[in-house]
Amino acid sequence: MSKEAMRKILESMTAEEYLAIVGQKAADPLDVFAKKRASFPGGGGGVPIMPPPRAEGLWQEKMAKRADGKTKRAAYIHIPFCSHICLYCGFFQNYADEAAETLYVDRLIKELEADKDKPYLALGLVNTVFFGGGTPSALSPANITRVLRAVRACLPLSNDCEITLEARINDLTADKMDAWFAHGVNRVSIGVQSFDTAVRRGVGRLDDKEECMKRLTEIAARNQASVIIDIIYGLPGQTADSFMADLTIIDRLPIDGMDLYQLSVFNDGPLVKAINAGNLPPAAEPAEQARMFAGAVKWLNERAYFRLSNCHWAKSSRERSMYNFLVKSGVEIFPYGSGAGGNIGGLSVMLHRDLRKYCDAVEKGEKPIMVSFLRAQSGGAQSEIGRQLETGYLNLGEIVEKYGGALAGLELLLDLWTERGLFEKGPVHYRLSVAGQFWIKNLTRSLTEYADALRGGKPAQSGRPAAGQG
Repeated sequence: MSKEAMRKILESMTAEEYLAIVGQKAADPLDVFAKKRASFPGGGGGVPIMPPPRAEGLWQEKMAKRADGKTKRAAYIHIPFCSHICLYCGFFQNYADEAAETLYVDRLIKELEADKDKPYLALGLVNTVFFGGGTPSALSPANITRVLRAVRACLPLSNDCEITLEARINDLTADKMDAWFAHGVNRVSIGVQSFDTAVRRGVGRLDDKEECMKRLTEIAARNQASVIIDIIYGLPGQTADSFMADLTIIDRLPIDGMDLYQLSVFNDGPLVKAINAGNLPPAAEPAEQARMFAGAVKWLNERAYFRLSNCHWAKSSRERSMYNFLVKSGVEIFPYGSGAGGNIGGLSVMLHRDLRKYCDAVEKGEKPIMVSFLRAQSGGAQSEIGRQLETGYLNLGEIVEKYGGALAGLELLLDLWTERGLFEKGPVHYRLSVAGQFWIKNLTRSLTEYADALRGGKPAQSGRPAAGQG
């Protein structure tokens, strides 16, 4: 019956919706979807909490409960400052200013201290802390020292806690690195994006190729942390050859791993405006990006790099990418700082992006919640689907056994994708092909939405991001 339900859902779609969900028959599976990848994978959905002030009471109620102490958990700390805007970025909030940062850090520490003794936090462990932004490395040595000390004083860190700080090349200075490593940072994720000097400077990065290589060698030589770099493919002016040249440079550098990300182009963002004004060449189309991705996968496999998840590759045994893997597994995340997002006990929240609203709420002794929702009942199945796909496989039988027979209907969709060359079907697992790995965000969003539909919900079809609009 569940397959029949899935068949009815597919038959009810318009031709455009069907093409967006299932794809087309193509000589090369990399061309199954005609439009760009979804910006973000599907999530658990949920019910918005209205009116918004009610979320404060729910948050405090959940924080007052006892944690089971056995499950892995994460904390996310947002530093909403950047020295300048990079054209490809859609996350800019505030320009860096040490006086403003100091006032912000005062409130951030106060927010951490407010949760310190609450049972839901205090009676469990935090296995990974991630400083994101913005640009966390923009903080002065004095301010990052204050924050790191507060983290160690207020969060129950596990013995092997991974503490990641996002950084940019220009911030890899001796005084800043001294502060990071003296206070527990053991993983640094550095946004290189490209080593090609012209490509870098075209999108707002400051340092040239030689300076990038020099500073990466210097931070690795300290032997204090796992050093990870982000590389983007599809940037304006970037070619398949220059992208592969980046991989060759990475292979020579003493780093521990890399994240390979497709360029996300935000509608009406500064990158689009620069391209439309003729200041930059167009970004690569999806077909070209797909072939860059496939070439990178082949190159890395030939050199026996270890794949931790769809975008994350380890070069040494030091790299774990724990935060990224746990978050995609649906673990609970304690959020701190303006713009941070997280979830505990089925309650998902986003904290105020506006600095003044964030600071005012913290001063009142409130959790500075901007929006929140209660997770949908199907969220567990959706998280499991996302987690499995990140490993490159999907065990549908395991998902059906755990979350209900209705989800067996997804086999029809998976078999259609197998015909399109996005999966290979084995006796136990569906295995993502290289094309499926490239289109993973579309596949994840579709599977999670239609898992919800098979359990009685309604998939968002018309105008949905998975159709390539996001």
